[in-house]
Amino acid sequence: MESLTDSEWDALQPAPPLQQSRSYADTMALLGAQVLRGLLNDVPVQMIARRGLRVIHRPPANVHLAPLAQHAGLTVATTTGPGILPLVTARHHAEWDLTPPPEALRKALAPKWRGHLNAAHSVEISEGSDATLGNLLNKDTMQGRARGYRNLGAAFLAVWRGERLILHVSRKDDMLAAMMFLIHGAAASYLIAWTSAEGRRIEAHRAMLWQAALLLRGRGVTRIDLGPVDAGNPGLAGFKLGTGARLVNLGPTGLVLPL
Repeated sequence: MESLTDSEWDALQPAPPLQQSRSYADTMALLGAQVLRGLLNDVPVQMIARRGLRVIHRPPANVHLAPLAQHAGLTVATTTGPGILPLVTARHHAEWDLTPPPEALRKALAPKWRGHLNAAHSVEISEGSDATLGNLLNKDTMQGRARGYRNLGAAFLAVWRGERLILHVSRKDDMLAAMMFLIHGAAASYLIAWTSAEGRRIEAHRAMLWQAALLLRGRGVTRIDLGPVDAGNPGLAGFKLGTGARLVNLGPTGLVLPL
């Protein structure tokens, strides 16, 4: 691959998916991974390498990865296209386009979603600190154990090289709900969220997600990746897609084979 400088990469990937961003690469490098980045047939590609395994999350849709299979080791990619032997079924994410003006974004909300947001107009939202993040991570870890999932861990977030946005709803010292976004270029990822029963009752998450959209848009973010949409969790799927976000097929995770 033809190598690229940081400024060249940023120019080619102004609003990349999280795993294709420079901030992600810098963070993984600090955690001991080898980062490989460059042009593959004139298309920018970033991969993380460890012990002969190259992992490419969400490369550009038009990239032809088969040449990488000619090198020693294995290449695994989350994408569609020729030369991909699927190993894990395709995932779908919700992506929310923030380029329309706020009034258009609000109008695009599903009627039920907008109604719940209207009911949450008095919810007081604050931006969080490192202490808020620590509290959120602890609650998310316990929630993940109960529900059988894992997010990017504290080690990753401790050395994250990009911007982030943390919002929370609290009463006195009691956190009722919180969420965190990582900002990478002109894109952001909705990464961690937690709510108590009281936070759920007052629709804190809808209020925070709407406030986050406005704040991130004001910072130049054009798209929020709201994360996976799973048919097995229709409530969460409806929460994400009710924003007006579009459903994006990321393709399967598969082994890259030579053609």
